[in-house]
Amino acid sequence: MIKFLEKLPSEECPKLIHRVVDGVCGRSGPRRTDYGERWSLTEWVELMNTLSSFIRFAVGRGCSDQEIKELLSDLDTAHAEAVLQGVRSRFDEIRHALVDRTNGISSTQLQDFNWQLKLALSSDKLSALNTPLLNLSLDLKENGIQRTVNIEMNKEELQTLISALEAANKVVLQMK
Repeated sequence: MIKFLEKLPSEECPKLIHRVVDGVCGRSGPRRTDYGERWSLTEWVELMNTLSSFIRFAVGRGCSDQEIKELLSDLDTAHAEAVLQGVRSRFDEIRHALVDRTNGISSTQLQDFNWQLKLALSSDKLSALNTPLLNLSLDLKENGIQRTVNIEMNKEELQTLISALEAANKVVLQMK
């Protein structure tokens, strides 16, 4: 459906692309009334959805200029170049908006963390304990409210946490 873009003169294409990028970044996107009756309502909706999805895909995957051009092979050169320039010129802004949108999925976000390694030499029950302990302090932001969670772990609990984080990292790497 990106082929509908060719109904717009190529000199007006950069303005439309930047407005679509504005929409992807959470600001006001393009309005159909600004572009007259070039497209039917169905074509307009399909074009906006296709362009937004394309921009999110290209930036999210970190596509090179060559990959973007290959993905836009259905478009004539002038329109494809306008899309490429719009994406490249605002790549960092789009990426930041996508990261913020992804982070916003969860109501709780990790803001900072701190850790301390301690050695418990004894307790009220044992005179010679000699157990290493990790104190992990997590600064969380939940619905705009900052709170701190403190966790104390022994060696086995720490190993379980590390294994879980490694497994999560493996899943993330497989998704790329």
